[in-house]
Amino acid sequence: MRKRKITFNSPLVLGFALACAAVTLLGAVTGESSTALLFSTYAASWADPLMYLRLFTHVLGHAGLTHLMGNMAYILLLGPMLEEKYGWKRLLTVILLTAFVTGLIHNVLFPRTILLGASGVAFAFILLTSFTEFRDGEIPLTFILVAAIFLGQQLWEALTVEDNISNLSHILGGLIGSGAGYMLNIRKGGRK
Repeated sequence: MRKRKITFNSPLVLGFALACAAVTLLGAVTGESSTALLFSTYAASWADPLMYLRLFTHVLGHAGLTHLMGNMAYILLLGPMLEEKYGWKRLLTVILLTAFVTGLIHNVLFPRTILLGASGVAFAFILLTSFTEFRDGEIPLTFILVAAIFLGQQLWEALTVEDNISNLSHILGGLIGSGAGYMLNIRKGGRK
C-alpha cells in the first residue's frame, strides 16, 4: 500500500489563509488593538504612513472566527484552482488590487466606518472562477449566471438590509474578479 502525504498544493492561497488566521488570533489576543491599528482600514490622515499600509492589510483582519471561516471557505475552495490556472503572481495581483480598490473607495465613500475582512477577495475569486472555461470571442453563460446571482444579491442587500456587511466590497471584488478573468483569458488562454 502506497504511503499518502499531505502537500502544500497552493502556496499563495494557503499562505494568505494562514496569515488571515494569524491576524485574527493576534486580534483576539490584543483585544483587537492590533486589528484596529494594522488590519482594518478607515479614513485617517493621508500623512499617516499606516493609512497606506492598511489599504492593503485590511483584507487580513477579521471580526472573529465566524467572519474568518465564512471568507476562508470560498478562498480555500476556489483559490487553489485559480492559483494553478493563473499562477501565484497573477493571483497575488488580483488580491492586492482588490484590497487597494475596496479600501480606497470605502475610505472615500464611508470615512466614518471601519472595513476589514477578505470578502472582497472571496468575491473576486468567485467571479474569476467563472472565467475558467473562457474562450476568446465568447462570454461564458456560467459567468453571466454567477454575476447575476452574486452581484444581484449584493445590490439587493445593500438596498434592503441594514447590517455590518460591506456589500460595496463584495461588488467591487466581483467587478475586479470579472475584469481580471476577462483580461487574463484573452491573452494566451490565461496560462501561467
